[in-house]
Amino acid sequence: MNRNIDLQRLLMDDTTSLSYWLNWRFFLCGSWVLIVIITAAILIIKYEVFNTKRRHQQDDETEPIGILYEDETWKTSLRVIHPAWLLAYRLIAFGVLLALIISNLVIGGARVLFFYTQWTFVLVTFYFGLASSLSIYGCCQYWNEVVDDNMNDVGLEDSLIQVSVEPQHMSMKLSNHGDISTHKTAGIWAYSCQIVFQICGGAVGLTDGVFWFIIYPFLAPATYKLNFLNVCLHSINVVLLLIDVILNRLRFPFFRLAYFGLWTCSFVIFQWIFHACVSMRWPYPFLDLSSSYAHIWYFGLGLIHVPVFGIFALIVKWKQLLLSRFS
Repeated sequence: MNRNIDLQRLLMDDTTSLSYWLNWRFFLCGSWVLIVIITAAILIIKYEVFNTKRRHQQDDETEPIGILYEDETWKTSLRVIHPAWLLAYRLIAFGVLLALIISNLVIGGARVLFFYTQWTFVLVTFYFGLASSLSIYGCCQYWNEVVDDNMNDVGLEDSLIQVSVEPQHMSMKLSNHGDISTHKTAGIWAYSCQIVFQICGGAVGLTDGVFWFIIYPFLAPATYKLNFLNVCLHSINVVLLLIDVILNRLRFPFFRLAYFGLWTCSFVIFQWIFHACVSMRWPYPFLDLSSSYAHIWYFGLGLIHVPVFGIFALIVKWKQLLLSRFS
């Protein structure tokens, strides 16, 4: 009964009226969003390493926490796993996610794009598409290195017959084809892939966690029933992403929580602008600014970003620790 009353109230609120926006709740929530944006900008400016001059200045110093090498986007976590396996997995994941997005659009129409879940799902799909492209490039590079090394091996074997000098150097050249990192810093597309990967890590945890622990048990209408597509949209993305975590070699610097915060702020601002122009029900009840608990909801959901992102970062850290012990 209370759920139906809340839904009726949401439908009756005119989000285009000035009185809806000119109140202390909106200004307080807006202040928190602005604080997140400013804090994120400071973190990005301080720790990000897009600037080439800055990279060169830090060559002789400690490695920047945001550094990424080119081969880390397509090489696997274990040397025994060929990069082609990671490529195959990413292509399959991209196909599965794209099929689910298309199915959801066909069934639900364009209105499904108003939900944060869909934003996140599209972003995860984009990640797998971009990561697949980088894996294709990396596999081509890997195979070229193997061919070049094999040709060098033939030359080295011929020279060993004539002279026997620098055996240690030659043995290093003869082993671990393609495993020696060139330590070439990544380009803009590789950095974009890592950033999107980290945003996805936090966003899938937020969407799936909020849906299964808050929306479905407490906020969903009594008539709401789960179907196969809804279950997939709120579960398969995190499963596919965790498998990619196990296979890939991407780092997970914690300061990129800033991008995750900006991603959510972009969604919130989009909803504010849209509802200021068109009066319609909010996609999530806790976004409704007419509620007397709006400021609490916004503040609480903002705080959730930190542990959600932190859990994913810990998973990546544990994986790296396990690999360092057993590899």
